[in-house]
Amino acid sequence: MNVEVVYAKLTYSKEDGYIGTLHLNVEGHATQYEMSLQSNKGNEWGYSLFYLNGFGNEEQMLALEDEIETNDDLFDQLIDAAKASLQQ
Repeated sequence: MNVEVVYAKLTYSKEDGYIGTLHLNVEGHATQYEMSLQSNKGNEWGYSLFYLNGFGNEEQMLALEDEIETNDDLFDQLIDAAKASLQQ
């Protein structure tokens, strides 16, 4: 699955830890996605995936979620894109 990060923003505060947002294009998918990230210390990450603009194809979103969950290289790529945008 070809996933392109088109926007990335990550912030850090002592109170909230790391909070990030990514906008994603996925080849062959009809809609863009937004991925929210959170980590207290920057080593274990939680995320949520949303449609960026309205609704999209649920099967495509589920396929992307499955790819993120099973493809460690992709997940690391997404985290690295967020970290590269870190604003302190």
